[in-house]
Amino acid sequence: MDAAFTAEQDEMRRTLREILGKRCGPDEVKAAVRTAAGYDGELWRQLARRLGLPGIAIAEEYDGVGCAPADLALACEETGRVLLPSPLLATAALVAPLIGALGTPAQRSAVLPRLAAGTLTAALAVPGPALATALALTGDNTPGDWSGGGRAGGVQARGGGDGGWRLYGEAAQVLDGHSAGLLLVAAHTGGFARSRTLLFLVREDAPGLVRARQATLDETRPQGRLQLRDVEAELLGAADAADVPGALAATGRGVATVLAAEAVGAAGQALARTVEYVRQREQFGRAVGSFQAVKHRLADLYVQVQAARSAAYYAAWDPDQGGLALAQALEALRLTAGEAIQLHGGIGFTWEHDAHLYFKRAAADELLFGPAHRLRAHAAQRAGLFPAIQEGPAIRERMAVR
Repeated sequence: MDAAFTAEQDEMRRTLREILGKRCGPDEVKAAVRTAAGYDGELWRQLARRLGLPGIAIAEEYDGVGCAPADLALACEETGRVLLPSPLLATAALVAPLIGALGTPAQRSAVLPRLAAGTLTAALAVPGPALATALALTGDNTPGDWSGGGRAGGVQARGGGDGGWRLYGEAAQVLDGHSAGLLLVAAHTGGFARSRTLLFLVREDAPGLVRARQATLDETRPQGRLQLRDVEAELLGAADAADVPGALAATGRGVATVLAAEAVGAAGQALARTVEYVRQREQFGRAVGSFQAVKHRLADLYVQVQAARSAAYYAAWDPDQGGLALAQALEALRLTAGEAIQLHGGIGFTWEHDAHLYFKRAAADELLFGPAHRLRAHAAQRAGLFPAIQEGPAIRERMAVR
């Protein structure tokens, strides 16, 4: 394994950091999230034109850059540093891989070039708080009951006599669901006899689709609530050949890697800002950072962030380790953001301070994709570290004596 970055990767990071440094300061972030879309549309178009950011991991035959998923993770470390509000996660990490894996040739040719160019944004709609389960991050997604079934809620799909599909139901907490031009909706179909989950493409202007932006803890990750009232939809791929759980799980491994890189970038920046502050802030005639207790706390945070960065880079090389890398990165971001508030003193406890942007990102990402202990538990289960104890004759005999 060669862990060194290539010259192209270093140049991409440098260019991206330069653009974001000029256009994505804390004040610009706060202004962007208060727009209707929840992000700076002009900056999104600039990133698409200059760097091809939305199409980094899309194949060249669909007008993408054709890089490896590791390059997308590397770019997301830079976007995480500034907490960039953008459709990048939903469009490039969630929807594009699923269309590439399951879509028909016609669907891929119609959708992927527009996603790569940044002219079309997309969102994955999963009912309720089931996104982590759907992506097989915190549990097995093969039962499919997370998408709803019978009268259990979620989104239901009904096939028509003409081969078309109609969707009805509700999905909340959809990343960029209020503004995306294309929706990829997970819906339950088949009743009890052939119960299964399929994915459907829904246009933003489809009759019967009602959507609204939700109030969220982390405004840099805007979410929408979708109501589907007998909405016309197009099945993604072929119903009989589609391995939806497998495709979602593979996408989940890539998403975990991207999120880990984002969290590492955010944690590193929160730590850097805290170090800069304690160097300047004086107490009792000395810089706060000169006190031994403060030095020890910052040293512990540095070790946490560097360990998380190493795990994220390893997961970029081996996506199967994405769940563990994400757990470590989320934990590092949560600890670093919390200490940043503490070490900024009284000013750090005001909601208006920039430290709270990082704290909210840490809390919201754990709610959406974690928590860390469930990510680790599922990774351990997949690796077979804790096999189920088989009840043997000796155990039955001891139980009988008792």
